[in-house]
Amino acid sequence: MVVFDASILLFVFDENTPSSVSRAKDRVEYLIDSLTEADEKIIIPTPALSECLIHAGPAGPEYLAIISKQSCFRIASFDERAAVEAAVRTYQARQRGQPKGGAPEIAKAKIKFDRQIVAIAAIEGATAVYSDDAHIVGYAREAGMEGYRLADLPLPPEDPQTALPLDPPDEG
Repeated sequence: MVVFDASILLFVFDENTPSSVSRAKDRVEYLIDSLTEADEKIIIPTPALSECLIHAGPAGPEYLAIISKQSCFRIASFDERAAVEAAVRTYQARQRGQPKGGAPEIAKAKIKFDRQIVAIAAIEGATAVYSDDAHIVGYAREAGMEGYRLADLPLPPEDPQTALPLDPPDEG
């Protein structure tokens, strides 16, 4: 089981999602294909889903329909177990000298939001978190999971059957 946050999931819905990583949508599509082929479930934490739906605006119902049609996706809630997990991780970060439970330059609300995503991943038994947010990736690694950014994702292999540039036959 793996977790996608909104920064990865948006490429499923919107081909115009901006990215500084080349062929970002191709990378995400190839990742989903690879995970599906390996029978991996892709968990979408409700905080990440909410962020996607904010981006969607009126297209929100269409985003939800896409998720529900794909058997590889499963939505997971921030429930009591996840709340306990997030609290423990935040407390531990504070004990390590991070007063807000995260990097000092980050808003406290963002730290809580990011930790909720990772807490859901932890209680769901995820082995990896895919996010283009360095803080979420860091929290995932801190929790013992793999963390991958968009640039870490491989490009799909090139088609071995490339077209040969042939000259048209002479008609003469």
